[in-house]
Amino acid sequence: MPLNHQLSSKNQRRVPRLRYQQGSALAIAVFVLIVMFLLAGTLIKMLEDGDESVNVEVWGARALFSANSAADAELAKLFPLSGAVGVCSANSTWTPPSSVGFHGCTVAVTCNAIAVDGITQFQITSNAVCETGDCAGNAATTNCLRVNRQVEVEARGD
Repeated sequence: MPLNHQLSSKNQRRVPRLRYQQGSALAIAVFVLIVMFLLAGTLIKMLEDGDESVNVEVWGARALFSANSAADAELAKLFPLSGAVGVCSANSTWTPPSSVGFHGCTVAVTCNAIAVDGITQFQITSNAVCETGDCAGNAATTNCLRVNRQVEVEARGD
């Protein structure tokens, strides 16, 4: 009998140890899942930030090219192929054609003529604004992307 009593006392000691060890695997699994969710959330946020920066870059390029095109159009009015110097219009707007990728852009052009010692110098300022989303509505909306680029050109007419 004493032999059976020792086995039963050993079995009783082993059972509580197993119960304490069964929960550690669950705690480790929960910890690993939490870490994986945090990593996934960080990666998703990084991808969203990357997409937003690409959008700003594309719309910024559209605005810059619109401003350059408007300045070129104003220069073509000032200096036509006939060789005569044209008239500088003070304030005008230029609407780029939407079929060539300038969709959503408007350009304001100003031209100043300055005569010094019989030489006329022209300063052309072209300010382009390209926007997408709900920009005309509430100013506090987050569904609006608006980009502004400005180009200044100076030319001299002899």
